[in-house]
Amino acid sequence: MRLRTFDAGDGARAGLLEDDRVVDTWALLGEPHRGSLRELIADGRVEELRGRLGDTGAPSHPLPAVKLLPPIPDPDKIVCIGLNYRKHAAEVGVEELPEMPTIFAKYPNALVADGATVRVPTAKTDFEAEVAFVVGRKAKDVEENEALAYVAGYTLLNDLSARDLQGATPQWMPGKVFDGAAPCGPYLVTPDEAGPPNAIAIRLTLNGEEMQNGATDDLIFSIPQLVAQLSRMMTLEPGDIISTGTPEGVGMGRNPRVWLADGDEIAIESPTLGRLTTRISA
Repeated sequence: MRLRTFDAGDGARAGLLEDDRVVDTWALLGEPHRGSLRELIADGRVEELRGRLGDTGAPSHPLPAVKLLPPIPDPDKIVCIGLNYRKHAAEVGVEELPEMPTIFAKYPNALVADGATVRVPTAKTDFEAEVAFVVGRKAKDVEENEALAYVAGYTLLNDLSARDLQGATPQWMPGKVFDGAAPCGPYLVTPDEAGPPNAIAIRLTLNGEEMQNGATDDLIFSIPQLVAQLSRMMTLEPGDIISTGTPEGVGMGRNPRVWLADGDEIAIESPTLGRLTTRISA
């Protein structure tokens, strides 16, 4: 299933994408007055939808008639993993692979939906195509062999990074937390449709030119490893977004370097996760 959060004029609602329409999932489940996709996941109601697919009596809206929000617009946490693709680590000069994931955070102010325009804070802002997963149920001290049972689905995320701010302190976060720094979407794809978590392909183009092309088989820390290790560091809550890192080809790693400029269009594509587009304003 492809799930998303939308607003038809009465606030954030969980939706199920069917062709060119979005179905109100709460109404589909007989509960017309509920909220975002995070709430649906937290209530453990996603699997109930499968038995209701194709129900023509449920309210639905043409996609152009609603405002599309990030799939999870209100997460408790956005946890990002740095330097988690072998080839990307190599391109930025990391010689020894890390023994533990490098983590940093973004905040809900960074989330914007597919098609958004983002104003970048500096002239040295970079793109990073990433596969993100959403936590499906509370996770604490999870074993790696059980970790995928805690994943509600997968989506695309662009870890926009102001590299000069990122490098201004020992911590990366100053360059990672500006408004709009985490375009996310276009929807959340349930694991059965996303495919094997170690074989999700991802590609980024900038103004039509390919910049990144990789797959999760190059991850240093796999998705099950991330669930297990992060759940030992903190309790993961339903709806938390975990962004797994970026493949090689970022602007900072190129010679000459490539920075985002006013009017640029970034597209991140995956055969199973869809297409996320972002426009840049400077």
